[in-house]
Amino acid sequence: MTNKKSDILWRIYLVYFLTVTFGIIILVRVAYIQFVEGEQWKELARSSTMRYVSIDAVRGDILADDGRLLATSVPVYEVRMDMHRSVVSDQVFNQGIDSLSLMLSRLFRDRSQADYRRMLTQARRNQERYFLVKRNVSYHQLVELREFPIFRLGRFRGGLVVVERNRRETPFQSLAARTIGYEREGVYVGLEGAYREYLEGVQGKRLMQRISGGNWMPVNDENEIRTQNGKDVITTLNIHMQDIVESALKKQLERSQAQHGTAVVMEVATGKVKAISNLTRNQHGRYEETFNYAIGESAEPGSTFKLASMIALLEDGAVTPDELVHTGDGRVTFADRVMRDAREGGFGTISVAEVFALSSNVGTAMLVHDTYRRNPQRFVQHLKNMRLDQTLGIEIRGEGRPFIPEPESSAWSGVTLPSMSIGYNVSVTPLQLLTLYNAVANNGRMMKPMFVEEIRQTGRTIERFEPKVLKRSICSQSTLEQVKKMLEMVVDTGTASRIHTPVYKIAGKTGTALVANPTGGYRSGDRVRYRASFAGYFPADNPVYSMIVVVHDPKGWVFTGSQVAAPVFREIADKIYATQLNVNDNYLEAPVMASLPDRMAGQMSELKNIYSVFNRRIHWEGEQQTDWVNARALTGDTIRIADREMIPNLVPDVVGMGLRDALYLLENSGLRVRFTGRGMVRSQSIRPGTRIVPGNVIVIQLS
Repeated sequence: MTNKKSDILWRIYLVYFLTVTFGIIILVRVAYIQFVEGEQWKELARSSTMRYVSIDAVRGDILADDGRLLATSVPVYEVRMDMHRSVVSDQVFNQGIDSLSLMLSRLFRDRSQADYRRMLTQARRNQERYFLVKRNVSYHQLVELREFPIFRLGRFRGGLVVVERNRRETPFQSLAARTIGYEREGVYVGLEGAYREYLEGVQGKRLMQRISGGNWMPVNDENEIRTQNGKDVITTLNIHMQDIVESALKKQLERSQAQHGTAVVMEVATGKVKAISNLTRNQHGRYEETFNYAIGESAEPGSTFKLASMIALLEDGAVTPDELVHTGDGRVTFADRVMRDAREGGFGTISVAEVFALSSNVGTAMLVHDTYRRNPQRFVQHLKNMRLDQTLGIEIRGEGRPFIPEPESSAWSGVTLPSMSIGYNVSVTPLQLLTLYNAVANNGRMMKPMFVEEIRQTGRTIERFEPKVLKRSICSQSTLEQVKKMLEMVVDTGTASRIHTPVYKIAGKTGTALVANPTGGYRSGDRVRYRASFAGYFPADNPVYSMIVVVHDPKGWVFTGSQVAAPVFREIADKIYATQLNVNDNYLEAPVMASLPDRMAGQMSELKNIYSVFNRRIHWEGEQQTDWVNARALTGDTIRIADREMIPNLVPDVVGMGLRDALYLLENSGLRVRFTGRGMVRSQSIRPGTRIVPGNVIVIQLS
């Protein structure tokens, strides 16, 4: 009996000891966590429920050379609602839900009152803290919405949460769209990517809290680190020329049912790209900008490359323009291949100048082969001296790499040299080839293509980009004079004679290249594809603009450079010549004295800055409670500024404003804007004060 009792006591003591020991361990661990690891766990808890997120700054504008908008950011808003009872009481919700649903239905016109009521009631039942009411809300819609039942109580009693976002808009739609660029899923294209560091500005920070459902919502504005808006990029692009180029190119592409095409206009003296268009045929047969062929497509150029071959021959003194060349019946054999001229039966005996003007493949190939077959590296070196083996180093990403074969390479054969002379077995982009033609027009000086002139912030220039010389001279002056006459001869009596005009001189060269297949050869099924091109400059006697036009895979019997590309060049050149006085009259424009208009309208802060620059005194009228004002010059140097009333849901008065302010107000009102002219708004098609019908088109006339 005693042994049994001792056994029971021993077990009790053991359990008691273990329990006490386990309790002590727990207490020690709790104390350790509380006092030693406490801050670490608190920080972990904070990081899992609170965090700072980046706020994108308002992206800077991209503008044309005259200041017109090519790309701008328009603010849009996301409206959400905190449905928790600690924020919106049952009394407030029940009293206002019917009216709120009705007004939301009338404002957005996307759901019925019953649908809105059902949606909001369900979110209330689920106690959602960050419920999405509506995306893409305009500023004027937001102003009206803030006065709705429940929402008018603000965030902490009415649960209204507003998130501002920016949407990128291109007022001229497709014009130079690929060059201007865009951002999609973090990938930046064109100028948007090349000058991203200027355009983006400095991000801000906003404190966010995790709520039910894994969503994050802002805590309050006091913890927000403000953003610094991006800078504006002033491009070299001219809207008028851009419209001319795209219209002419598109018309020819549609006529020939081509796969794609590109056209670029460059200012000879500076290398400034004034217009660039890249159009691709989509599956529906319409043309749109989807790839920058001028910059990114490196391909065999065909006969436009003969300019480089002729420069090499003349520079070495191997030929003279009047020297005769026997092209025979238009056929010649190199190694195991026969080269033919486009003209049936050949050209017979013609001069070197005529070989170039009539684009004789046989004549060009024979001259280059006979001159350089024993030392092909010399010919290659001439091409390198013209920088045809190097990229241009432009800021826009995706430039195609040129290709010039080397005599020591395994790919070199008995047909490589004559093929190179007529633009095969080499590859360049249209912009790289245009740069060569521009150098000839610019007396041998090769300029780097230029897309951006300056960077501005709030209208003040903070950085200016000067034209850059890539090579001071691509050849001797005597060679330049000879090839210039040959380029003019192409248009006067050669392959491009159909675009000759007595009004002004055009110089250039046609090109018709077979398009190679990725698998080799130039035949695709039962047909052969062509790339038609024309490169040149005008007016030839005093060059101001150079241009290249390339049309890829035109269909039908019309496919040569003289038939397809040269007419586009002529149409563009005619319109530019007719509208650009500095080309037409050949004079230097007199400096224009800056003056202020008698009446202006816009944002108060911006007008104040403008008038302060001109040392004008400001006389305020009204209560100064609005962001938008009217300004009128009084006597002397005094400017009267008065409030301009903006009534929600009514068409605003934008007369006297600049295009940017007018677009901002009208588009945020839900209207679709069309405009003509440039300068300040002179008239608007819908009378101010008219009730807004979302989606209606308003036309504004600029002065």
